[in-house]
Amino acid sequence: MSNASTETDTESTAVKTPPFVLHGFWDTRAGTRVQSDSAQVKDATLGESRLQLKTDKDWDNLFAEFTADGVFDAVEERAKLDIRQLRLTWTPIDALDIRIGRQVLTWGTGDMLFINDLFPKDWVSFFSGRNEEYLKAPSNTLRIGWFNEGMNVELAYSPRFDPDRHITGKRFSYYSPLHGRTVGRANRTRADKPDHFFDDDEIALRLYRNIGSAQLAFYGYSGFWKSPGGMQLIPMRSVFPKLNVYGASLRGTVGRGIGNIEVGYYDSRDDRRGRKALINNSEFRMLLGYEREIAKELTLGLQYYLEYMMRYSAYRDTLPFFMTARDRDRHVTTVRLTKLLMNQNLILSLFAYFSPSDSDAYLRPNITYKISDTLTVETGGNIFLGAHKDTFFGQFEDNTNIYAGFRVSF
Repeated sequence: MSNASTETDTESTAVKTPPFVLHGFWDTRAGTRVQSDSAQVKDATLGESRLQLKTDKDWDNLFAEFTADGVFDAVEERAKLDIRQLRLTWTPIDALDIRIGRQVLTWGTGDMLFINDLFPKDWVSFFSGRNEEYLKAPSNTLRIGWFNEGMNVELAYSPRFDPDRHITGKRFSYYSPLHGRTVGRANRTRADKPDHFFDDDEIALRLYRNIGSAQLAFYGYSGFWKSPGGMQLIPMRSVFPKLNVYGASLRGTVGRGIGNIEVGYYDSRDDRRGRKALINNSEFRMLLGYEREIAKELTLGLQYYLEYMMRYSAYRDTLPFFMTARDRDRHVTTVRLTKLLMNQNLILSLFAYFSPSDSDAYLRPNITYKISDTLTVETGGNIFLGAHKDTFFGQFEDNTNIYAGFRVSF
């Protein structure tokens, strides 16, 4: 046999490399309330089977990414497709990244507390027991990153407002100040969402640089309150008032752990004088945090968070008689405990919010066990406690739930 014939045979039997490789997981979960809720028809808070597929492809200085979840939701009795990422990254030079498309973005220093991270959140997922990654919702954004020795710059522009996936009463009950009680499916929130391309846009900016072992950052945002920040009475609707945010953060090594501080000023553009009782006042927000390992494979994280309402006297003077006044200050502390066992295959964790000003709390216990490289099981709870039904966590007390699930990765 000639060499030419051998080469031809070799080429014909060679396995071709596929243009892209799919990987992902199949995740199935169920959850239920631990008590009845008269405002809801179903006790189930979670019941879904989720298939995630993801892939990516690169060509020289271009990189494409795709992630999509196909979900059957037994609680809502429907199937849906959730595209979490459809993004193209172009790197024309080493110091510049341009990313456009659907993507999950985040910045800031808080652990499940957010001041300058004004990208959309999914509070329904968070309260129901889906994986923690689903707290961050995707948005349709152009993101530009410029990296240099002076000050790195990140700019994110969304041509149309992307709100939080907020609590509406459809799955979880909430306190309605207009009704003076907890309401659910029969009184779901009707929101008037800003929805015009380029007129109702958002822009977020971050400037940051490393100083020794610390990172200093400055932030700016122009858009809208991410969850409804006001109401109109005729017709009755929740609204998203205009919002500017200006902030800064510092994160670095403190002793044997990591410390952070973050501040932000929330400029409520539709009520700067504080005279519109149905629109959120401007606020000052602050976050202090510290995390360190306190024993072998046992980590403790602590945070203190403050919301301080500006123009409080004007707010009190114009508040309708049927609405309960907020405190000027809202204080929240958080504790995160994480213990790794059995060669780090078993994770015991607790994340807890406590508000001494509201006299309420939210506990998130979780147990995760990695049976093999591909199979993981998980169980946990979302426990709401409160002395009053009109506080942030107290309003969700009847939504307290437990859940369990498994995930097969491939």
